[in-house]
Amino acid sequence: MTQPLLETDGLAVRFGGHVAVDAVTCSFHAGELTAIVGPNGAGKTTYFNLISGQITATAGRVRLMGEDITRAGIAERCKKGIGRAFQLTNLFPDLSVLENVRLVIQAKQNKGFSLFSMADSHTEITMAAMAILERVRLDPWKDQTAAELSHGNQRKLEVALLIALDPMVYMFDEPTAGMSVDEAPVVLDLIAELKAETNRTILLVEHKMDVIRTLADRIIVLHNGALVADGPPAEVMASDIVQEAYMGRELEDV
Repeated sequence: MTQPLLETDGLAVRFGGHVAVDAVTCSFHAGELTAIVGPNGAGKTTYFNLISGQITATAGRVRLMGEDITRAGIAERCKKGIGRAFQLTNLFPDLSVLENVRLVIQAKQNKGFSLFSMADSHTEITMAAMAILERVRLDPWKDQTAAELSHGNQRKLEVALLIALDPMVYMFDEPTAGMSVDEAPVVLDLIAELKAETNRTILLVEHKMDVIRTLADRIIVLHNGALVADGPPAEVMASDIVQEAYMGRELEDV
């Protein structure tokens, strides 16, 4: 098998006497979408935070294409190829939709964040940004500020910023949370398009089982911070340990 794009080896974090993530060892390969599931408090978002750099690990390692990035900060991990969309939107609220995307493209091209350098003469950057906005169906709102967008369009803008980063690893934390039934399919279609780019890997924290069934190639289950199941969706979701102990009421509700 080819080298994993991303690996965690015995990854753990402790807050006082509480072990939030307990020695999780897992590998993620290109062309694979992995859903991370489990009951509330299972450690899913904390595991995400350890991978993306929001939290420093107490023990273990994170590797990206074989390189140990455990002590790298958020910005460095982003530069190396880890991109994350947050459950709560993380945008430049007072800038237009187009400027939000254009800033990320500039940063990716090492042209800096200066608004003064964002003149319309930067045609290639503007065209690239518009292509992304068209892809996420936000081009009609290109001149609105991010703060003026509906919640659903803000989530789509987050996806646009991730696409502009062009990462090797896409991380989505409940990407359709708070979205209407009309808005959610657009984001899910975008994730499916990204999955089709088989040189990337996608990690998805999600509670909606219909979303997981549609998108996931693989499910890993966390409980009390530990990895308790890992495999194809049908196999994992049918297992007794998941049905009875780890999905429980959550699965019935869906």
